[in-house]
Amino acid sequence: MKKRSVSIRGHRTSLSLEDGFWEELGRIAQIRGTSVAGLIADIDNSRRGGLSSAVRLFVLDTLKQEAAACRTKASPLDC
Repeated sequence: MKKRSVSIRGHRTSLSLEDGFWEELGRIAQIRGTSVAGLIADIDNSRRGGLSSAVRLFVLDTLKQEAAACRTKASPLDC
């Protein structure tokens, strides 16, 4: 588990996430054309619980949406 600091709307905060979640968060941010900090700020705006948990749930939900989209494609090679 890695603890990293990010700046959200001008203040620093720390998040502890497993390496796999940091990697996926970076991939999702890149696809969306934003920074990891920007993506975390978006997640922070709509969260109800702790920030680390909200990030994990966001990554999980995104992966589930991507998997569902792959299942509806004619060729799994497109995924």
